[in-house]
Amino acid sequence: MTAFILSPLSKRRWKNFKANRRAYYSLLIFIFFTVIASMAEFVANDKPLIASYRGDIFFPIFSGVVTEDEFGGDEGLIAQYHDPAIQCLIITGGLTECYDDPEIIINNVDAGLIANPDFLKGWIIWPIIPYSFNTINHGVVPAPGAPDEHHWLGTDDTTRDVLARVIYGFRISVGFAIVVVFVSSLIGIIAGAVMGYFGGWIDLIFQRVVEIWANIPSLYIIIIMSAIFSMSFTLLTVLVALFSWTALVGVVRAEFLRARNFEYVRAARALGLSNFKIIFRHVLPNAMVATVTMLPFLFTGAIGTLTSLDFLGFGLPPSYPSLGELALQAKQNLHAPWLGFTAFFVISIMLSLLVFIFEGVRDAFDPRKTFS
Repeated sequence: MTAFILSPLSKRRWKNFKANRRAYYSLLIFIFFTVIASMAEFVANDKPLIASYRGDIFFPIFSGVVTEDEFGGDEGLIAQYHDPAIQCLIITGGLTECYDDPEIIINNVDAGLIANPDFLKGWIIWPIIPYSFNTINHGVVPAPGAPDEHHWLGTDDTTRDVLARVIYGFRISVGFAIVVVFVSSLIGIIAGAVMGYFGGWIDLIFQRVVEIWANIPSLYIIIIMSAIFSMSFTLLTVLVALFSWTALVGVVRAEFLRARNFEYVRAARALGLSNFKIIFRHVLPNAMVATVTMLPFLFTGAIGTLTSLDFLGFGLPPSYPSLGELALQAKQNLHAPWLGFTAFFVISIMLSLLVFIFEGVRDAFDPRKTFS
């Protein structure tokens, strides 16, 4: 199927990328982790995936707030599916005795000693990790809790499951980096292309603007903004992107300065093509190798920036699952080494995979490299 979709140039680049085995397998591993993180609600959640109550099938993972009276319990109380009494109500079809000793009743139902004659026996299917990133497990004492059969990577200092927070935090980090790199690359490529292609006074004026903007202490600006406004994912993304685009300007500008007087550019001008078409259709593709070379620094830099800001307390709100917040907890709880090991290995593996992938992408776009 790819033979009908990919152009010969795209097929050559894909072959060059696959020839770099380290990059290719890193891409597969990263895609696997990203798919799991993108389906985090189905992998780690404190709501069941599917359940049966009185013969009816329902999906708690998609439902909003559900009260206990929906299952024959107390009216007005929000149903907590981890509560053994709620599980007993669902399984038995609403027996009021579930509030007395739910675990014994569930065991008796499973053994066939108790049956509700009016309704069918219910059942519950949980995700692989029956905890969300903000689920507090009151049964863990002391906190942080060490890894066990219930919490594979242990719990943090508020008894939240570390593995669940890693999965959600991985998704936030990757999404943050993608948005930041896209916005900053768009601005940086356009600015560098205009400066390098036109040169002259436009180049001189924009160089001074870029120099001033690049020397603004971005960390101080973010700290000031976090003190004035309530920091959110959108606001933090915009702030980081506004100070990241200058990294690409110099590389793109140099490529355009080199290529603007090539024969094919002069021929395009002689044929009457507009500057816009010459820049983005003819010159920019030849400048992509140098541009792609900078992308791993932008991508890993965005993840590092988010992690650092969360570690310092100036990033996302505490309600967000964050790898930086996990590293901060590791610093504050040196007696819980599983927190530090988890934060270190997750961040290291993520950044290493990204560097290997972008190395392969850089080689794939390099016209001097051929597949063998």
